[in-house]
Amino acid sequence: MANSIESVLVETRVFPPPQDFVKQANVSGQAAYQALLEEADRDPNAFWGRMAREQLQWTKPFTKVLDESRAPFFEWFGDGELNVSANCLDANLKNGNANKVAIIFEADSGEVLKVTYQQLYERVCKFANGLKSLGYKAGDRSIIYLPMSIEAIVAMQACARLGITHSVVFGGFSAKSLHERIVDVGASLVITADEQMRGGKAIALKPAVDEAFGMGGCEAVRHSIVYKRTGGKVNWDAKRDVWMHDLVEKQATDCAPVPVNAEHPLFILYTSGSTGKPKGVQHSSGGYLLWAKLTMQWVFDAKASDVFWCTADVGWVTGHTYITYGPLAAGLTQVVFEGVPTYPDAGRFWKMIQDHKVSIFYTAPTAIRSLIKASDANDAHHPKSYDMSSLRLLGSVGEPINPEAWMWYYNNVGGGRCPIVDTWWQTETGGHMITPLPGATPLKPGSCTTRLPGITAAIVDELGGDVEAGHGGFLVIKRPWPSMIRNIWGDPDRFEKSYFPPELRGYYLAGDGAQCDKDGCFWIMGRIDDVLNVSGHRLGTMEVESALVAHEMVAEAAVVGRPDATTGEAVVAFVVLKRSRPEGDEAIAIGKQLRDWVAKEIGPIAKPKEIRFGDNLPKTRSGKIMRRLLRVVAKGEVVTQDVSTLENPAILDQLSKPV
Repeated sequence: MANSIESVLVETRVFPPPQDFVKQANVSGQAAYQALLEEADRDPNAFWGRMAREQLQWTKPFTKVLDESRAPFFEWFGDGELNVSANCLDANLKNGNANKVAIIFEADSGEVLKVTYQQLYERVCKFANGLKSLGYKAGDRSIIYLPMSIEAIVAMQACARLGITHSVVFGGFSAKSLHERIVDVGASLVITADEQMRGGKAIALKPAVDEAFGMGGCEAVRHSIVYKRTGGKVNWDAKRDVWMHDLVEKQATDCAPVPVNAEHPLFILYTSGSTGKPKGVQHSSGGYLLWAKLTMQWVFDAKASDVFWCTADVGWVTGHTYITYGPLAAGLTQVVFEGVPTYPDAGRFWKMIQDHKVSIFYTAPTAIRSLIKASDANDAHHPKSYDMSSLRLLGSVGEPINPEAWMWYYNNVGGGRCPIVDTWWQTETGGHMITPLPGATPLKPGSCTTRLPGITAAIVDELGGDVEAGHGGFLVIKRPWPSMIRNIWGDPDRFEKSYFPPELRGYYLAGDGAQCDKDGCFWIMGRIDDVLNVSGHRLGTMEVESALVAHEMVAEAAVVGRPDATTGEAVVAFVVLKRSRPEGDEAIAIGKQLRDWVAKEIGPIAKPKEIRFGDNLPKTRSGKIMRRLLRVVAKGEVVTQDVSTLENPAILDQLSKPV
């Protein structure tokens, strides 16, 4: 690890929480927040034990909160037993929520289906009974490769009900990616669909499953259960393939939940490393669910009357924690959306907020930035053209949100009255770690602000020593927490080396560079492997991107480094303007204007050596910018990685031309 990272971003705007929000908040005011922090810091085990007893229903109560004897393979509530699905569904039948709407599902076409907690319980029980009839039981592992749907949530909950460990694969992944995960996890069951609908187009899923099976090594898979979403033509293997509707048709509507140990793997979710094969992040049952439920209450200030909408896909951890498990454990009504934010037009999100009276809206900065561009281009698609008065809280997830996008979101979507919870967390952390509490924390555009109670976040140098305020370093978590990653599936050595390097004193290494200001607010500066080393200065890519997007012409920007004989590394910026893509002399002139702007905003050291303009940036179908592909393009190399997960692979050719 190298020297500390320099912070060059300056942001001075502060927005205190609105007084009317503070009055009704679950954590009301700084004093309440500080009391929780102090309780957790004073006696962490007592704090976590209290939370677990109060929040979850246990079939066998735990007697020990934390076992550190095999650190970093920590165990939480290790002698306790519970069932995750029972905590999400059965609990809501007992507490009076049986007839409350659990899910408002809006299809790509705009068709709406509402499901109550009683109906969701019955659907999950019928599917679980169907799985039992095929011989599946606790300890088995399933791959779920489904579109955004009620069926995806039912499949995950049914697996949890039986103690089957699930691994969800995003519906945009290729047959090769699917094959890798089936083999690595040792799946005996695959749950998929004929096709999925996105942006008015049918996209095949089952053919990718068939192709994966054809690659070999999937012999452990006994059944492929297929949800008929579109009725599209599929090949059929009568020995292995089973229609979901046939499987559940005659099943009973009750299914006893199987108690499992708190440390039983609820799911394994694969996350890409910058190199090597994907890592199977293994999460527990008890600790994970506890944090999913607590963060719903603290961060989203969840109330019985709320309509919650997280726009993520269940294929990512955000969709696990803040669609399938957290909102149901909290007894909320939530919106689940099959489609994309720009179909049939770029007002889709705003119309859905208006139609379903959404009160809590949680989305990604990439979605916000793309909708800024669309709103500027057409007033009819601007949030002001819709009734957004139901909103009371906004959230941001997936990557740091640059200050200008934050301000647009705050003013145009939230009407200047809704706090924004800018949440920092990871697949590996299981839930939010650093984030404002909306009824307690002053907001700073671009900062994820402060740590949650029980989360000992800190900035350290390469030897684990604390870094003083205002200086960049490595973001770590000093003490274990209940929802933390338990292992990399089948690779404990990689787990220890990746997350608990010996030079960092046993701290969890997040892999992000960050700095903490004098108020104790955290600013994420980008992945450690996305740090630019220019003439001996280490700069976070996020800060350069923020400077570019602050320019009135720029809608989106992604910054990477490429080797440079003079400076060590050169800054290469990929830019999407709010207008059409410039070419020739015009592109050169705008490129110079933007370089000068960055020099003025940050300093000459951060000035991009190259700026490349595109109609868009290479993104996965979930909206994540693929910066590692941009690094390959910036170096002038041929892209050899799998690009099947990209929404727009052709954009790579466009971005290969420097100005």
